[in-house]
Order: sequence, then structure tokens, then C-alpha cells
Amino acid sequence: MKLLQVVLLATSIILDLASARTFTVFNGCPFTMWPAMFTGVGTAPDFPTGWEAAEFTSVTFTVPDNWQAGRIWGRRDCDFTTNPGPNSCLDGGCNGGLVCDPITGTGVPPATLAEFTLSTDASIPDNYDVSLVDGYNLPMSLILYIGPAPLIGPFDSTGFPVGCKSACREIQDANLDGDPTNSPNCCSGQFNTPATCPSSGVEFYSYFKSNCPDSYAYAFDESSGTALWTCASTLVADYTVTFCPPPS
Repeated sequence: MKLLQVVLLATSIILDLASARTFTVFNGCPFTMWPAMFTGVGTAPDFPTGWEAAEFTSVTFTVPDNWQAGRIWGRRDCDFTTNPGPNSCLDGGCNGGLVCDPITGTGVPPATLAEFTLSTDASIPDNYDVSLVDGYNLPMSLILYIGPAPLIGPFDSTGFPVGCKSACREIQDANLDGDPTNSPNCCSGQFNTPATCPSSGVEFYSYFKSNCPDSYAYAFDESSGTALWTCASTLVADYTVTFCPPPS
């Protein structure tokens, strides 16, 4: 299970207190992958929303002090020449191909997410987290096959599993509870509030949370006290996102 913990911590966030908002994304994986970024309408980082990252390389870019609802994730096994869209990658692909569309370019699950909402108001801290709500997909060459059987996948050309879906994202394939629009696994429909969607009703919640306690394991995981993290906005922190971090 110790190795599994390393896999689940596919994306780590490390704070570097400095005077400007500088983000660094490091590919610690022993293979090429394609990081991606989504910000939606509004403030955006000064960097493309998708790029190729050779093994053990990093990029650094600036981010607005008030970057809202920012996401960074990784993509694996991509080919943008013949299918430049959300299916260009085995997992994590986005509308737009290599460079994700700034309005609709969220990643295709499963994808481990680093999420950020920054603040310029001294009374409002930065919020950041590692989320497994959309499943996880990095690192992919180790032991991702250790996971709940209905959630394993997708698979590469050799049949090796390179991801693990969440209970919500797997409904249509595994039919875990039948209807993603009214689902306790997805916290949708009549289950769309924290009161009606407790963690006890989410299949495999304890599996993900016990192995990666500092990550979001379902939509309303703030109540766990170990999902959403804050940093005083007055510190004007920089952030580094690392894929495939070494064992701690």
C-alpha cells in the first residue's frame, strides 16, 4: 500500500513563498507527457494551455494574483496529428488538441487535477488542492493496476492500465448506480448538496481517501478537513506542480 500512496499522489503541490505569482510545472516522470491547463473565462496564466514536456523537464510562467478556478493536469500517449481534439490522448485530452481551448478545454477523465483559486484580498486566503474527483492518471507506468476492479482503465496498446476512474466517472461503463444525472456517486440530481451526498454514499470513497488523505476524493470532500488547503494571500506565494514526485 505504500507504493499505492506514491501513485495516488500523482500530482503534488509545494509552496514556495516569494513576492510574485510564479508557477513551475515539472515532469518527474521517466517519459514524455503533455501537461494541460484550464482557467475558463476571466484571468489566465501567461502561458499556453497545453504543451509537450520531455522527461525530467520543467517550465515556469506567471499567474495573475487573482487566478480563479485554475486547473493543471497531465496527459499521456498523445498524438495530435490525426485527431486534434479531446481524444488525442489516452487520458486527459481536451478540446483544442495540444493547446486546450480556453473556454471548453477541461480534461477528459481520468485525470489527476491540481486546482487553484488565488486571492488579492488579505482577508481571503489562496485555496489549492489535489483532486481525485475525476479519477487519477499519473504516474502511469508503476502500479495503477492496484485499484478497485470496476474502475481500472483506460489501457494502453499493450493492455497495461494507465488510469483509474472515479465512481462517478465510471457509471456509464460499469453501471455503478445507473444514472449519472441523479447519482450519490456524482452528487447530482437529488444528491446535489453536502447534506444529501455524504461521503458514506460514494462508492470506493474510503479506498481513495485512506490512500491519499490530503486529496479531494469526492465533490463535497471539504468536510473531511484534509481536502482543501489554504495559504494567506498576503504571502503572495509561488507554486510548483510536480508530476510523478519521488517517494517522500
